[in-house]
Amino acid sequence: MLLPLYPQFSSTTTGSSLAAWREAAEAAGLDVPTRSICCYPGEDGFVSALAERLETALASWPEGVPVRILLSAHGLPQRIVARGDPYRTQVERTAAAVRARIARDVEMIVCYQSRVGPLKWLEPATDAEIRRAGAEGCGLIVLPIAFVSEHSETLVELDLDYGRLASETGVPRYVRAPTVGTAASFIAGLAALVHRARGRTDAIGPGENGIVCDAGDRLCPCAARGRRA
Repeated sequence: MLLPLYPQFSSTTTGSSLAAWREAAEAAGLDVPTRSICCYPGEDGFVSALAERLETALASWPEGVPVRILLSAHGLPQRIVARGDPYRTQVERTAAAVRARIARDVEMIVCYQSRVGPLKWLEPATDAEIRRAGAEGCGLIVLPIAFVSEHSETLVELDLDYGRLASETGVPRYVRAPTVGTAASFIAGLAALVHRARGRTDAIGPGENGIVCDAGDRLCPCAARGRRA
């Protein structure tokens, strides 16, 4: 069973990882039934864990300080999305699911971090939204919605680099909510996906979670197999 820790599918992440597995298995002469889970952008346990992290951060927010939520995901060059990669669509669906769980009237913006090189990347950029919040005197809670564990792009980029940027640009309060990590609801959701995948030979993807990739998402592996609902 191949269970990616990328909630949203991209040809550059889950797609390349599954391809690497197939190459390694073939080179090792491993010929066994293999099942994979494509993605789970709206899986209930995953979304619940995200909402719990966000509610905790909001609960300790001081009165009188305006707050805006940045739902930050790893960026992707726009040309990859234009070729049919479903990543942005799935990130937006994760964000919509989180918004639906938060019973507060608070602004939430999807943005993208880790931009490198001269190519045009998905927008808005997280650093640009931090600068805008500083100019408007608005505090920020940053919730990673495409990373499920702590690593350089959360502990360094979000905490240190963007924390410094927030201070330099006048953001009155900057809080980074933790990733879902080993939250019980998230782990239970992954277990449910694995149980559902047992006994199958195809990928479990967006349609299994009540989600259908957009018509242009040609790189979605489930769409390629004719699994649009």
